[in-house]
Amino acid sequence: MVGARESYARSIRRGEWAGFSCSLKDHSRKGDVADALESSANLVRESIKTMDSFDQTQCRLLVDLVEHEAAHHGQLIRYLYGLKLPVPEGWKERYTLR
Repeated sequence: MVGARESYARSIRRGEWAGFSCSLKDHSRKGDVADALESSANLVRESIKTMDSFDQTQCRLLVDLVEHEAAHHGQLIRYLYGLKLPVPEGWKERYTLR
């Protein structure tokens, strides 16, 4: 998700797909992953805030990013169910899960 956020933010600013890259190289430290998730979310927010208007391509790129994140969220829910792990309370409420 970090790479997608960084890549889509860059592409949205450019107005065209600018390729994939990810600044997070080491996934072994929880704190580094959490920091990268937070900074990539901030990057997307700042990219959107600083634009005066969006063209059709930029809107499509933003929707693609949202769909990408939603797909990963769905995968996480399936893993929780498949591994019989507890679903976080906030997810239960938001998505009407049990």
